[in-house]
Amino acid sequence: MPFTIAIIGRPNVGKSTLFNRLVGQKLALVDDMPGVTRDRREGEAKLGDLHFTIIDTAGLDEGPKGSLTARMQEQTETAIALADALFFVIDARIGLTPSDRAFADFARRADKPVLLLANKSEGKHGELGAMESYALGLGDPIQISAEHGEGMGELYDAVSKLVPPTEDEEDEREETDEERAARPIRVAIVGRPNAGKSTLINHLLGEERLLTSPEAGTTRDSIAVEIEYKGRGFRIFDTAGLRRRSRIEEKLEKLSVADALRAVRFAEVVVLMMDAQHRFEEQDLRIADLIEREGRALILAVNKWDLIEAQPGQISALRRDADHWLPQVAGAPIVAVSGLMGEGIDRLMQAIVQAYAVWNRRVPTAALNRWFEGAIANNPPPAVSGRRLKLNYITQTKARPPSFVLFCSRADAIPQSYLRYLTNSMRETFELPGTPVRITLREKANPFAHKRKRPN
Repeated sequence: MPFTIAIIGRPNVGKSTLFNRLVGQKLALVDDMPGVTRDRREGEAKLGDLHFTIIDTAGLDEGPKGSLTARMQEQTETAIALADALFFVIDARIGLTPSDRAFADFARRADKPVLLLANKSEGKHGELGAMESYALGLGDPIQISAEHGEGMGELYDAVSKLVPPTEDEEDEREETDEERAARPIRVAIVGRPNAGKSTLINHLLGEERLLTSPEAGTTRDSIAVEIEYKGRGFRIFDTAGLRRRSRIEEKLEKLSVADALRAVRFAEVVVLMMDAQHRFEEQDLRIADLIEREGRALILAVNKWDLIEAQPGQISALRRDADHWLPQVAGAPIVAVSGLMGEGIDRLMQAIVQAYAVWNRRVPTAALNRWFEGAIANNPPPAVSGRRLKLNYITQTKARPPSFVLFCSRADAIPQSYLRYLTNSMRETFELPGTPVRITLREKANPFAHKRKRPN
């Protein structure tokens, strides 16, 4: 297990900014409003030649038992229990507060190494606040500015006494099929607010890892969790609910939505969760279209199925509805689930593995050419302005998603309807349900174009 450090402290002292600085990416949302971070987030940190796992936590705060604030506190306590050491962060510009003093006692009781970080120490006011922090009894404060990267050398010196240095291993080998199969499948769970995304992931984990609430918008960050299901690894991203752009007003929600969209682009398979009682609404269709444009394998999960009265033919009706509303991803797997009760989880995980395999599929060239000749013979391309369009041949250029180049004459004249015909025929012939299929048109070079006409 890698050495793990949890960042703790009261809200709005710069914990997420420090987290982003150490992992080298803007993974955690940062805003001036306190309480942005709710779930704990893990990342691989690098500080010089030191490598360790870092955990960003919600701000230490008190609340009534069972409240969202109290459950955020429980998430922080879990992070502390998992960590080997703690970064206790204070705001040096504000100085010590009663909350800092109370939570310093909390950190001491953890009986783990604690590094006191006086963040926002730039300037004279930061210097004074850092001096005040000696009163906490947690040792010498390390003055840093997570936003501007100041004090990282002093932080390195302190952390190096806890974490052994590691050497960077440069490995530029291409990933083998065996290595790809062993690597976790990256899965993003997306949907409208309150569709039950976090509840489903908690059931997969078998613990209350992610905060849930009847109130829409509980999840803000895109939180990644690692799970193993029947011997296969998955890295699953829980995301904030996606509403229509016209309804997004607060800056924080805009940041959350941008974070969710990044998770979609980073994923290999995307599960679109819909409420069984309000399925295939306009926003669901918009999200599905976004996933198709990003070229990700799509799974449709209809959640809260336990609330629907059982009737014969319901699943078949779902299939028909999906193909009607989402023709651009015809055949996309659709699974009825209940994240709360655990119904349909096996079918969902199996669908993810199958969709991932289809997304990576390569079609043999010989089979592709046989299909292409048959498809053209059955339905020749239309003539445009009295001139026949000539389709020469097609080849697959890459997978993830399956992408093809069609060589032809007059690429700009081929109708979109004919490309849809080819795409749907290819899906059916080579069993590519749901995954985006890309066909790029390229005009074949004229071998006689360079020759000059003979003079009369």
